[in-house]
Amino acid sequence: MDTIFALASAQGKAGVAVVRLSGPQARGAAETLSKSELPTRGIRVRTLWDADGSRLDDGVVLTFQSPASFTGEDVAELQIHGSTATTGAVLRCLAEMDGLRLAEPGEFTRRALENGKLDLAQVEGLADLIDAETEAQRKQAHAVLSGDLGKLVERWRKDLIRAASLLEAVIDFADEEVPTDVSPEVRQLISGVMDDLKRESRGVKIAERIRSGFEVAIVGLPNAGKSTLLNALAGREAAITSEYAGTTRDVIEVRMDLAGLPVTLLDTAGLRETNDHVEGLGVALARKRAVDADLRVFLTEDPAALGVPMVGDDIHVLPKSDLRDTVEGAVSGKTGQGIDHLIDHISCVLSERTTSSGIATRERHRVAMIDALGALDSAMTVLESGPDLYDISAEELRSAIRALESLVGRIDVENLLDEIFSSFCLGK
Repeated sequence: MDTIFALASAQGKAGVAVVRLSGPQARGAAETLSKSELPTRGIRVRTLWDADGSRLDDGVVLTFQSPASFTGEDVAELQIHGSTATTGAVLRCLAEMDGLRLAEPGEFTRRALENGKLDLAQVEGLADLIDAETEAQRKQAHAVLSGDLGKLVERWRKDLIRAASLLEAVIDFADEEVPTDVSPEVRQLISGVMDDLKRESRGVKIAERIRSGFEVAIVGLPNAGKSTLLNALAGREAAITSEYAGTTRDVIEVRMDLAGLPVTLLDTAGLRETNDHVEGLGVALARKRAVDADLRVFLTEDPAALGVPMVGDDIHVLPKSDLRDTVEGAVSGKTGQGIDHLIDHISCVLSERTTSSGIATRERHRVAMIDALGALDSAMTVLESGPDLYDISAEELRSAIRALESLVGRIDVENLLDEIFSSFCLGK
């Protein structure tokens, strides 16, 4: 296998840059640069030299021996001064060595997958961790990266293999007396896995929201102060405000971190009937985005007058508390009155929803679990027909096992790999 290399730290000027090498020639290439012998595993301070004997830099060289490395291969890392000139010179020297080539995006992680250091779900967790912007995203990504989902799948798999083996034992000894009826234990094993799968599949939607962000739409009549409220929540002039009704005609989006959760606030057009074609398009878009949002903040006297249903834990606040005799239940983006309470309310609602999130975080995970559930439901139905159809029930169990194995990348995932790894940077 080729030895690959890439800058593993961020592009641009920095205090320290990390160049990673992986493959059979990783340590040898580091020894060539340092003109010294390096241990199979360990850390050394070395001066790096180019092919002409000119000094490149002083740095730290770390070596890892297969399989005790991130990729499962021999790995070397060069920690050097992070100027663009220094990193560029070191990368050029590596590119000139025979048998070395620049890594493709995500190739280090792909090798970790191929060498059994990570399963596919852990790879996705690593991608999410790199992209994490909030505390909730970090915690969720770490749970997946640590292998929690893989451990859960392995437990389900063992239970289903046990159930299938019991049925196949009855089939193998069909002409002999079977001392016990295996169907109660098989039924219990299948039911336990089905209960877990149902719970985890329900939690995927919330887990996806933690990963990609919740949408909170501010809806109200024209000139109700929605844009002013958005600006106050964002802490900057994100939307144009004026005293003229109908100023907002498109949906303005502002990304925020609320109580560690990723939230996108939506400022929508004022909801009213209008003969202005462009404003009408904005109103139609506002209604659609409001309905599709995870949570709505109704900034109005009467939510029923807006034509958008107020459901569940949607929030109703009165507009422009600075123009009212009483400020109870009202907010003002202009003065800031009630803003802190509104932020706390939104955060509380969304945080409460995250309690139902599971370990599985992607639609692909949910589909695999639903496929497994379908096979298990069929297995249970056939099981009730007695030993004559145990072979069919066992085959349905094997179908469920294959669906779960695809969840962690054991089978049938080759078509997913290029898409997954294309989102990684060169050094990962």
